[in-house]
Amino acid sequence: MRREITGGLTWRSRALLLLLPMVAVVAALSIGRVGVPVSYIFDSVLDKLGTQAAELMTQYESVLWKFRLPRILLSLLVGAGLSVSGCAFQSLFSNPLATPDTLGVASGTSFGAALALLLGFGMLGVQAMALFFGIAAVALTYLAGSGKGRSSMGMMILSGIMVGSLFTALISLIKFTADTESQLPVITYWLMGSMSAAGYDSLLLGAPLIVLGIAVLYLLRWRLNILLLSDDEARASGMNVKAMRIVTVLCATGITASCVSMCGQVGWVGLLVPHLCRMRYGSNHLALVPSSVCVGAAFMVAVDTMARSVSAAELPLSILTAIIGAPFFIVLMRRSGGWQM
Repeated sequence: MRREITGGLTWRSRALLLLLPMVAVVAALSIGRVGVPVSYIFDSVLDKLGTQAAELMTQYESVLWKFRLPRILLSLLVGAGLSVSGCAFQSLFSNPLATPDTLGVASGTSFGAALALLLGFGMLGVQAMALFFGIAAVALTYLAGSGKGRSSMGMMILSGIMVGSLFTALISLIKFTADTESQLPVITYWLMGSMSAAGYDSLLLGAPLIVLGIAVLYLLRWRLNILLLSDDEARASGMNVKAMRIVTVLCATGITASCVSMCGQVGWVGLLVPHLCRMRYGSNHLALVPSSVCVGAAFMVAVDTMARSVSAAELPLSILTAIIGAPFFIVLMRRSGGWQM
């Protein structure tokens, strides 16, 4: 496992990374079953800002601001959040296979959402219960991995696998008891991931936790480099390793739980994007964290645009991310000669 630390981002790289999600957003606003000219999008934005009065088509306005913009904003948040969470967990556990679900948070969140759908809750109720059980899953993982007052990264990973398996079994139990005509299809489709339920109300509930978690990890990104070192080397640096690990887990857990609570399970993003950025920008988290945020946001917007545009029936996100992610990840491994950390 390589622990080479390379330089940060150049100004050209920063400009390119900032431009990438912007281009993805404009393309996503334009592409769909109802195509919207790019020139119209800019006219509409200027009209919203009050700098230009233009004759605007009501149909386009509704498509842009009522339907497409909320799911694009959600895609940006989910892509950035899952990518930076995967990056943080890979550093925390010094494991290239670590993902946002390493501690069982995605399984716990999915169980909470499935239970809420079974009980007939509305979308905000589904989101709130999903968040609660996601955080509860991580708390259970911590309790299981710190028996007799001792804990280690290996114990936490094993506990996360066990807790994740438990909640996966509980999800299967809910599917088994759900009404096959009305409840089961809704639960199954939700678990496969979709941005179709995106709305400004749900964003107000879930977005603050994602933004806060990303902001904290961004501000502490240089400390994530130290977590790649051995415990003795990390302590010799003067950093409170235990406190840093707790903050990292809390931020990554809150981000992941909030993402999954709003759109269901979306795989591969937290695994693929950090590795892609690491191969391009190196292992220095001063560059890796912001690049993961920008690339992950653009990637998720592109995948969601594809999901709602390639066929008459919207494709689940987890299907597309696996179809795109698995072959691409294999190619990246072959080109890089193996895992990189």
